[in-house]
Amino acid sequence: MTTTFKFARTALLAAPFALAAGMTTAGGLAQPVETVAPAPIVAAPVMASTDWTGFYAGGQLGYADVTGSGTTADVDGAIYGVHGGYMYDLGSVVLGGEVDYDLSSIDNVAGTADLDDIMRVKARVGYDAGAFLPYVTGGVVRANTSGPDLEVDGDFYGLGVAYKYADNILFGGEVLQHKFYEGDTATLTDTLRATTATARVSYQF
Repeated sequence: MTTTFKFARTALLAAPFALAAGMTTAGGLAQPVETVAPAPIVAAPVMASTDWTGFYAGGQLGYADVTGSGTTADVDGAIYGVHGGYMYDLGSVVLGGEVDYDLSSIDNVAGTADLDDIMRVKARVGYDAGAFLPYVTGGVVRANTSGPDLEVDGDFYGLGVAYKYADNILFGGEVLQHKFYEGDTATLTDTLRATTATARVSYQF
């Protein structure tokens, strides 16, 4: 009798704990599961293509310093114009050709002669450095004046760099050294030098 009573009392005391354990197992007292929000997806910036192949055209604005001897004065002034050309990207090397045309505000280049305009035909060889294209350039030049030498021919060489801001937009600059060696008369032969520096913007097709 005593043993039976003790067993019953023990069972009654254990029942609540067993019930609580069952509810916990069933999820009644389970801790809530923390939900982690997905990380936001950030779109990568769109980079300009590094392929330089294609036609381009644009404009330039700069400065020219003309020096010489004899009747040629040391003068300077603004130049501004347009350009167009084609580039072909071979990988690390970019080849190109270009024609540009500048108007000039430079007066008294040789006595009473004013420098009206300059036209150049260029060859270019550049290094493909991704968004940047440093290059060397050279070619032939013809200047027109309002004085005795109506047309003066020469050659030039120089350095430039282009930066691909977007797939179709190029910014850049050039520094060129010119030598004029042949004119309608001997006035400017072997006397005229010109240094030009221009900022350029182009649209690539």
